[in-house]
Amino acid sequence: MENYTDFAKVYDLFMDNVPYEQWGTLLRSELERFQVGKLPLEDENLRQEQNTVVDLGCGTGIMTGILADAGYDMIGIDLSEEMLEEARKRTGDKDILYLCQDMREFELFGTVGAVVCICDSLNYLTESEDVLQTFRLVNNYLFPGGVFLFDFNTVYKYRDIIGDTVIAENREEASFIWENSYYEEERINECDLTLFIREGNGNSYRKCTETHVQRGYTPETIRDLLEEAGLEFLEMRDSDTGEAVTEETERVFCIARERGKTLTI
Repeated sequence: MENYTDFAKVYDLFMDNVPYEQWGTLLRSELERFQVGKLPLEDENLRQEQNTVVDLGCGTGIMTGILADAGYDMIGIDLSEEMLEEARKRTGDKDILYLCQDMREFELFGTVGAVVCICDSLNYLTESEDVLQTFRLVNNYLFPGGVFLFDFNTVYKYRDIIGDTVIAENREEASFIWENSYYEEERINECDLTLFIREGNGNSYRKCTETHVQRGYTPETIRDLLEEAGLEFLEMRDSDTGEAVTEETERVFCIARERGKTLTI
């Protein structure tokens, strides 16, 4: 069953508690720290490439729009055409290129100054080989010295916090039931999502179902995969506290950098 089909239409409704502005501030600060778009390049094409940021797993384009407003040339990539349709509606007044692509196979016309991947998009890759392939593509398309900013949910979060729980929420426009099942050996969290979406302005609701499967990763595994992919690992920290990662960290924010290309300014 495909993810983010019917859910795409009400995704932002139920995700209104996600701190996008806070995350946007963090990403802008890191992009500035690594001088994305700031290098004194004479070649116009190189300047444009270095100022381009890819939002991998962009969803409905909220973060894509925030970074576009910060002055970056944005490319949003997502596997769900329905999510991209919502993104185009949301950011239609901005000059953003949206591509419907699988992050394991994404293709660009040139290099980019940075790639960002947030809101646990990476956890939808349930095989280490798929994460490795994605990291290799990121390194391939990053501008020399370009930066990769991303987050991921930990094994601890799926196993001890949300695994085998039921989450339900009722809104006027829609309601959902989110039933989680955690499989310890595979480190897989399977979520059966049932939606009831109101039709028009009436009192009738349409029932929809989707299944979402995510895998928890340890910081050690992610670091090993980054280095195997050729990227330079720089740092990890707890996404919620900004402090060092602990055994009870639920989401990890990670920074890596392109390695292998050279640039003469």
